[in-house]
Amino acid sequence: MNMEVVENENIMIEEKVEDTHEEREVDMEQQFHEKELNRVDSLDKDANRVSGMSSATKAVSLATILQLAFQSIGVVYGDIGTSPLYVFASTFTDRIPNKEDITGALSLIIYSLTLFPLIKYVFIVLWANDNGDGGTFAMYSLICRHLKVSAIPNQQLDDMELSTYKMKIPSKHLWRAEKIKEALKKSTLAKTCLLSIALLGTCMVIGDGILTPCISVLSAVDGMRKIDASVSKDVVVMISVAILVALFSIQRFGTDKVGYTFAPAILIWYTFIGIIGISNLIRHDSTMLKAFNPYYIFLYFKRDHKQAWISLGGVVLCITGTEAMFADLGHFSVRSIQIAFAGLVYPCLIFAYMGQAAYLSIFPYDVSDTFYKSTPEIIYWPMFTVAVLASIIASQAMISATFAIIKQSVALGCFPRVRIIHTSPKHEGQVYIPEINFLLMFACVMVTASFKETAKIGNAYGIAVVAVMIVTSSLLTLIMLMIWQTSIILIILFVIIFGSFELLYFSSVLFKFTEGGYLPLTFASILFFVMYVWHYVQTMRYNYEVDQKVSTQYLSSLGSNLIISRVPGVGLLYTELTRGLPAIFPHFLTNLPAIHSVLVFVSVMYLPVNKVPTDERFLLRRVGPKDYKMYRCIARYGYRDKRVGNEEFENLLMEHLKSYIEMENLGENREAEEEILFLESSRNAGVVYLLGHTEVRANKDSCLFRKIIIDYVYDFLRRNFRQGFVALQIPNRNLLQVGMNYYI
Repeated sequence: MNMEVVENENIMIEEKVEDTHEEREVDMEQQFHEKELNRVDSLDKDANRVSGMSSATKAVSLATILQLAFQSIGVVYGDIGTSPLYVFASTFTDRIPNKEDITGALSLIIYSLTLFPLIKYVFIVLWANDNGDGGTFAMYSLICRHLKVSAIPNQQLDDMELSTYKMKIPSKHLWRAEKIKEALKKSTLAKTCLLSIALLGTCMVIGDGILTPCISVLSAVDGMRKIDASVSKDVVVMISVAILVALFSIQRFGTDKVGYTFAPAILIWYTFIGIIGISNLIRHDSTMLKAFNPYYIFLYFKRDHKQAWISLGGVVLCITGTEAMFADLGHFSVRSIQIAFAGLVYPCLIFAYMGQAAYLSIFPYDVSDTFYKSTPEIIYWPMFTVAVLASIIASQAMISATFAIIKQSVALGCFPRVRIIHTSPKHEGQVYIPEINFLLMFACVMVTASFKETAKIGNAYGIAVVAVMIVTSSLLTLIMLMIWQTSIILIILFVIIFGSFELLYFSSVLFKFTEGGYLPLTFASILFFVMYVWHYVQTMRYNYEVDQKVSTQYLSSLGSNLIISRVPGVGLLYTELTRGLPAIFPHFLTNLPAIHSVLVFVSVMYLPVNKVPTDERFLLRRVGPKDYKMYRCIARYGYRDKRVGNEEFENLLMEHLKSYIEMENLGENREAEEEILFLESSRNAGVVYLLGHTEVRANKDSCLFRKIIIDYVYDFLRRNFRQGFVALQIPNRNLLQVGMNYYI
């Protein structure tokens, strides 16, 4: 009797709490500490905590850091390392520079490498990681945790107790962070802008993943024309296309071995370009050392400010691949990335560009092919071989980063479902996506075959590079204000110094919009439209489910003994709701007036964290009285977690369910044993997955634009990408679907 009274109180609480999203969050926060321990259906927190686990970063030995630094060379630095192949050619595309111009451009290159990769990324941005993961979505995830928002608003207060969810750092600027947080939480426009910025950065990184293979491979293969002038551009393009097709064809074998296997090759590459740079500096013009004086930048702009400004579009290519240091952080560590860049990459690149500038000061007419023309004949073919290999590795890194970003987007509800194959048992972030691989290959082949010249591709490449840097700066500023709670003076200095230079570079690359610059913006626009439409409709769909949910009183209306057939077995009914009963449940009973002897409402949630420890994966509660044998399971994943297969998922779920029953029946071992035996016998009878096959349609009174988006665009995406049961890895033989229409 007491159990029924408490259950009725809980039903009333749920009804009141779930009226609107805002009221539900406020009521949950007020009632969480007061009511939680007394509730029959309270979430099982104690059973899911990780014993002896700390969220603090473990100390890593120097030997391990150095090993990671070596491995990072093959994964992270291929892109920025191949930039010397085309930077000077892209800087002086339509003119022959004089010595003063070369010195000014070299000074710009030196200080661009110093200001952005070294100071901004290595010493600032790398620390804005999400429990060791970097990239645009990692920063967005970090901000979302503090704002308590996510792509689909189904978070629970208990999520904040995850060991990977730790966040707030009190300081004297905490009041400012709280004010900003409250202002952003109340503003729908601010949340939309924040998501749009994150999606834009993601789209530009994907655009980078398309252009990097094109420009790297094409510029490396173009070295053939130095030895044999009869080789035409078309032959170079055909060979480049063949290499690209081969590169994308081997993606299904995984990227885990690529970076580690070819780290020595990239190390040789950096050694070569560094030594050749020093040699050219000594042999041709050692006075190029004066480019370390930034005064030559001033003189460069003073002589012809328009040409100098236009040339920034080529200079900026010296920092391509900078974002990879942050995006691939999850596979390494902050210290290893810092050591590799500051100890090897940065000095070798500086020497390489200085050597090329010294060569150009004597032979300015070779500006269109500076790299290979400045390479000594005696080591030309070894250099050519290593250059092609380095360009392939650079392409591999960006392709892998694109796969990882798409996976994160899918997990956070911002991209249509695709088939995600985990290629490495050691690194969960290393994935392969067949559909995306084909689209990338098609785009790369088309771009290479159409543009044929690195200068034109460079115009497009620069926009993608600078746009990603601007997005990173924007998100980092918000992190400084809200999370790091940095002094406002330092934040203003950061925005003025880096923001002004990035906008200057961006204005320059936009100048060549019609000469190839439109390409990444076109890619980004299409991707942004797809991602935003998917996110928008998925959010509307979730809100519809919340509005149409059935209260737990519905169970009482069925009678104390559930006057419906109970067939042996375990039914797993999937729903996105974490509270209340989904509308699909009575729809099942209407069409099939029978349910399994044990019914579990399963909600798969992707939280704004990179990983959820296995022991903290499940949250469990009971639905209705004990004799109903109904439970709710919330399975929580991070955006880098691998979804386990159905058999492993069933085993984990049953083990946690048994632990929940034992904990709930403390002091009543006999009842717990009987319920566990019933659970085991039901599972032996079979497990069936129950899903709703929903058709989403716009309301009749919706505007024309909304009808087009929902009824045609979203429907096209839903039908041509993976279905929900495929993404959940549910076998067809155990699947039962019931159709239902959602009008939003």
